[in-house]
Amino acid sequence: MPDDASPGGTPRTKVARVAGLVRGMVHDGRLAEGDPLPSTRSLATELGVARGTVTAAYEQLDGEGYVVLRHGTVPRVAATLAPARTEAPAERAARPRSAPPAPAGPTARPTAVVDLEPGVPSVAAVSERDWRAAWRHAAAVPLEARYPDPAGEPALRTQIANQLALSRGFAPDAGRVVVTSGTAEAISLVTETLARRVGPGGRRARVAVENPGYRAGRRAIESAGGAVVPVPVGDGGMDLAALRAAHARERLDAVLVTPSHQYPLGGAMPVARRHELVAWAAAEGVLVVEDDYDSEFRHRGSPLPAMAALDDRGVVVHVGSFSKVLDPRLRCGYLVLPAGSPSCNTLPDDGTPAGAGILAARSGRGATVASVTQHALAHLMSTGALRRHVARCRRDYRTKRRIVSEAFDGADGVQVRALDGGLHAVLELDRIPAADLVARLADRGVRVADLQDYVVPGSGLELNGIVLGYAPPSATVLRGALRTIRAEAGSDRKP
Repeated sequence: MPDDASPGGTPRTKVARVAGLVRGMVHDGRLAEGDPLPSTRSLATELGVARGTVTAAYEQLDGEGYVVLRHGTVPRVAATLAPARTEAPAERAARPRSAPPAPAGPTARPTAVVDLEPGVPSVAAVSERDWRAAWRHAAAVPLEARYPDPAGEPALRTQIANQLALSRGFAPDAGRVVVTSGTAEAISLVTETLARRVGPGGRRARVAVENPGYRAGRRAIESAGGAVVPVPVGDGGMDLAALRAAHARERLDAVLVTPSHQYPLGGAMPVARRHELVAWAAAEGVLVVEDDYDSEFRHRGSPLPAMAALDDRGVVVHVGSFSKVLDPRLRCGYLVLPAGSPSCNTLPDDGTPAGAGILAARSGRGATVASVTQHALAHLMSTGALRRHVARCRRDYRTKRRIVSEAFDGADGVQVRALDGGLHAVLELDRIPAADLVARLADRGVRVADLQDYVVPGSGLELNGIVLGYAPPSATVLRGALRTIRAEAGSDRKP
């Protein structure tokens, strides 16, 4: 490594200088993908800085997608900046080192699609060693001549209960944990329970949902025979006055909320409003379904307790998923029965109506997640591998959140929302219809979602914006896609 980093300056400046040095060598091709980097100790000695400065710089570069850091392995370059077209050696030699590669031309088509549709986590932070160890452990579990437990493997249910006690502020008995094939199936099980409670009188179970809100949740409610009742949201989540008004018009059976990070607009429901919702639901006999889909990734402010932690009346069903943490293809999530519900270990027919009904629905469907998958997840959790993975993702997502925020700093006609947590951002638009922008970006090889698609059809709500997920792409790819979005949105044009 060259000695062009001065040891002077503040600690923050030193970290930025070291990170800039490595980043520059990646950009100009002196470091290529897969190349090993010096150890933190040796580079610190070479540059005359503290070892902690190099460690912080490497962690920053890891979050930006330039470097891969894995415990016990040599740091390596993760990505390079490939030129838009292949340059001849003579062109490359003649081009000044500081000049960018020549563009491919105005008629060139993108060679790859950058998928920024929301809801997908980054899998780059998954430790291959931990991942393989988990599946080896799962494969070594002895075969048994039995059908799997409908409620889920006890090992995974125990680990989920332990994790909730550590991270979400409530400690349910493992017997209240039910493994599902994801959030949508959990919502479907609850709706099926509500349909039984309503009875054969012809009325469909009515579930209030946030508008805009989680599309797959609405589909799950309707496919299970329920009816969706849209309720508007504000900065603090669902409008509780509008919820009470909807209940007065048409008796509600349940309400589906995302209190920790409203989906997709962002924002968290304050604790006082959570207490208010739980008290109202208990008084009115309404079940609260708390979709806690990405609470692990709160980037601004202190984590808020789960609504289930405030429930001493037995009205909250807590729903979580591994899809936003690991790999959506695992198709594994869970729900926690309301306080006072019967234990999954006995699958009784009596007890609280909600808990007993959900257990009956789960038992009737049987297990939907393979036991080997459940054992692998349990191993990741019990060994601390999942916690380490989440910590790496938090660092990565905070860096990418900053990149999104900076990309639209000072942009005309674009307002950025939903960056207080999670894996996505919302861009509210003033200058261009969202549908037109989505189409233009698709032509440029960038996929995003139209915010209007999250609105309940027929509700009369009109929103103009796009939703983009920033977790999967590297920082380099993300920056390029955001430049394209800003240009196509007309944010760089004078009014």
